[in-house]
Amino acid sequence: MKRINEYRKMLNVTKESDLKELKSVYRNLMKEWHPDKFQHDEVQKQEAEEKSKTLIEAYHFLVSIAPETIEQSKSEYTQTVTNSPIRDFNYEKSVLQLNFIDGSSYEYFGVPRPLYIKLINSDIPGRFCRRHIYHEFIYRKVSKAMEV
Repeated sequence: MKRINEYRKMLNVTKESDLKELKSVYRNLMKEWHPDKFQHDEVQKQEAEEKSKTLIEAYHFLVSIAPETIEQSKSEYTQTVTNSPIRDFNYEKSVLQLNFIDGSSYEYFGVPRPLYIKLINSDIPGRFCRRHIYHEFIYRKVSKAMEV
């Protein structure tokens, strides 16, 4: 959740901002921080390159968790969490990453550590996730399923 809030603050958007607004803000910031604007000052050009990389990362991240993006990929997500068993999982800084047998991976944000401990101790991780993870947390797709 910390990363989400930092990126929203960086782009000066709110939780309620839609993709159209996010794109507009991002484009305006990129125009302002584009490295080509600083051709005659190498220090400012370097700073602009770093800033633009950060803006690109923030934009792509926020697009990946936007409600419109989630809605577009809902059927694929539902198919994965319903039909593909969990291969393994990783937890770091309130972010739970689930890797599925079909090759797709999803990150879930704001997962409390006690819930992760319960996941580790559960007999059937897939059933536990269906009850407590899949539809309870903000998520984004990290990698795509392998084509068969």
